[in-house]
Amino acid sequence: MSVLPLVFTSGWASGINAYAVVLLLGVFGATGVSDDVPETLQRPEVLAVAGALFLCEAVADKIPYVDSAWDSVHTVVRPVAGAWVGALLAGHSGSLSDVAAGLIGGSTALASHTVKAGTRMAVNTSPEPFSNVIVSMAEDLGVGGIVTFAMFHPLPAAIIAGALLLAGLVAVFLLVSRIRRFLRRRAQRREERRLAAHPGRPPD
Repeated sequence: MSVLPLVFTSGWASGINAYAVVLLLGVFGATGVSDDVPETLQRPEVLAVAGALFLCEAVADKIPYVDSAWDSVHTVVRPVAGAWVGALLAGHSGSLSDVAAGLIGGSTALASHTVKAGTRMAVNTSPEPFSNVIVSMAEDLGVGGIVTFAMFHPLPAAIIAGALLLAGLVAVFLLVSRIRRFLRRRAQRREERRLAAHPGRPPD
């Protein structure tokens, strides 16, 4: 079977938590669970870096407003990671060109990252912090479950990932008003910090 379903699923998962994807795939390959994982992802230094960054994301992702700042930084990182993993998977299997796999993995990661970032903005309009923890844990469990499932059943996993991506895009569209509220609050906070740093400076 073509590696395309696994590339799509790993791209979707990378848009949510790229470090978890690299870590899981690397562990599956290093432990012999799957022969479909490229050796690059199994290297000890890759696993060590992915593990450390996964722990950082696990903490940052559960703190209101910090999670959105983290998402902003990873607007480039996650799509690039999705493209990189996709190209590696394609090169390892030889059933899909590296360029095509990179484009699929990167674009899917960008789409799912957009869903995650938009959802977090909407969640951050809530006054309590527990929703961030719940959403973050659901994302982590979802990524782990889908990537694990994809190693043994790539096509059904890709179908599930596609359905989740579509549902997420619809949810973000419905949450536009809350996302705009978050952006207004963030702009107001930046203005307040700017005025506090320059108390004698007149507002723009």
